[in-house]
Amino acid sequence: MKDMKDKISDYCLEFIKKDEVKKELKNLFKPIISLILEEIYPYIYLSLLLVVISFFLVLGIFFMLIKSKSI
Repeated sequence: MKDMKDKISDYCLEFIKKDEVKKELKNLFKPIISLILEEIYPYIYLSLLLVVISFFLVLGIFFMLIKSKSI
């Protein structure tokens, strides 16, 4: 039974390694990936905006701490 599984998995791996199959798989998944990326772009931009805002808030707190320590 295990020998049969190994043969099947080896055949599948050899099949996937072919250049033609790779190209077809890329062509198959390209629209799906682009659709997913289109759907999550607003969330990516929002998260980047929040990271930038957090950075400036931490930077402001850092400057306030330096200013209060030097006086």
